[in-house]
Amino acid sequence: MTDWGSESATEMGDEPTSFPMYIAGEPTDSESNETFAVTNPATGDTLGEMPAGTRTDAQRAIDAARDIQPELEFMTAFERAELCHELADAIDVNSDRLAEWLTKDQGKPLAEARVEVDLCAKEFRNAAEDVKRDETEVIPSEDAGKHIYTLRKPHGVLGVITPWNYPLNIPAEYLAPGLAAGNSVVWVPAPTTSVVATRLLDVFSDTSLPDGALNLVTGEGPVVGNELVVNDGTDVIGFTGSPETGEAIARDAGTKPTLLELGGNGPVIILDDADLDAAVECTSFGCFSNAGQICSASERILVHEDVHDEFVSRLADHAQQLSLDDPMAEGTDLGPLNNDAVADKMDRHIADAKEQGATVVAGGSRAENMPTDRYYQPTVLDNVTTEMAVNWEESFGPIAPIISFESYDEAIAIANGIELGLTSSVFTSNIELMHYFTERIETGIVNVNDSSAYWEIHTPFGGYSGKNSGHGRIGGKYSLEQLSQIKTIAVDYENAKSPLDQGSDTD
Repeated sequence: MTDWGSESATEMGDEPTSFPMYIAGEPTDSESNETFAVTNPATGDTLGEMPAGTRTDAQRAIDAARDIQPELEFMTAFERAELCHELADAIDVNSDRLAEWLTKDQGKPLAEARVEVDLCAKEFRNAAEDVKRDETEVIPSEDAGKHIYTLRKPHGVLGVITPWNYPLNIPAEYLAPGLAAGNSVVWVPAPTTSVVATRLLDVFSDTSLPDGALNLVTGEGPVVGNELVVNDGTDVIGFTGSPETGEAIARDAGTKPTLLELGGNGPVIILDDADLDAAVECTSFGCFSNAGQICSASERILVHEDVHDEFVSRLADHAQQLSLDDPMAEGTDLGPLNNDAVADKMDRHIADAKEQGATVVAGGSRAENMPTDRYYQPTVLDNVTTEMAVNWEESFGPIAPIISFESYDEAIAIANGIELGLTSSVFTSNIELMHYFTERIETGIVNVNDSSAYWEIHTPFGGYSGKNSGHGRIGGKYSLEQLSQIKTIAVDYENAKSPLDQGSDTD
């Protein structure tokens, strides 16, 4: 257990600092001069004061983005790629400090924060390389005198609204391809992780990023976030967050294109022929990494009755060995939950499950003797049924709810029986069963013999049609497709004047 009076803990309680927004390349306060406090979820200490942005501030940022957007659009793809590599270099140079701020702001262990910072840089490098190969088509014409080809053009001004669980990597999933495609950007981060957002903009301030190409407005989502959605100055909206907010954004955006990555709830399906060593290890990662605060978390675990008892016992043992401690300390597996609302939801889901007959096998409550009450024990619930809230509602915490099944078709029915359909996984040694399940599970990603949270950032990620997990795809070239538009050019050569027709002396 960490000595909470140690140097690392003391550093987390440094005197509060005022942090700025960024509009048109300049650090700025809110026009209202109002602020809000951001606290460290691990200690409860105040990290600093952030500007409470207003709709007027959001409009200023949109205007700045609109002014610079043509410059970005008419840069060559190779010039924008060079800019993205420069931004990635700046992240790499400042990676240690960014990781520290990320842990202080979000609460995840420092080791996980370092991985996220590296992924953030990788997003910009991938976008740089993808845009250089973003090829379009020459299309055969029915008319022999015509030549038809296509171009990719940016939408214009991209409004980005992001959550607090991955406050650097999730924004980069939009910022990097958005800039690479030639859009200018206005970014509204989650209020509880606004400090690390402004630290990222600080890092970018020493690069050749044009003023106004990337603007940061901090404040409440219903104010500054909504202004991005409804304002005529934005042309496309990217959002990662809850299904409820995503539906409101889709409604308010009207005819604007939207890229929405919304909630998920597993499932993981453990078949009777599964490698239980791999199933336990991968499922534990999916349940407890980032304290379960992942949209692709393994928050529903469907286990065949023949291997149920052994799997539950081994997963519970694994959960009890995880270190819940100071996220700045080396060796910590789980830090605190980011905010009170998530901890309260864990309380509610566990209470509901217990009332309906579920059994707490490990954890089950907030940890005692910690600096704040946001530390939640890694929890394993058995005898979970489909009627319980943990089955149909995303917990977003360190929880492993286990549902037993008898037949394969029963497992598929349970898997598809909720309104979320983001990611899933199935564990089996049989290639026929693998195909049977991957063809029938209604999620945008199905992983085989790995965690539901496994994803490579250049591959398509998004929700299944008919579910409430969003629409569109982020990842690699798929992000570029979503954050740009196709323009078709049809040229009639027969009606064009040729120098040869005018008696030119050109050889």
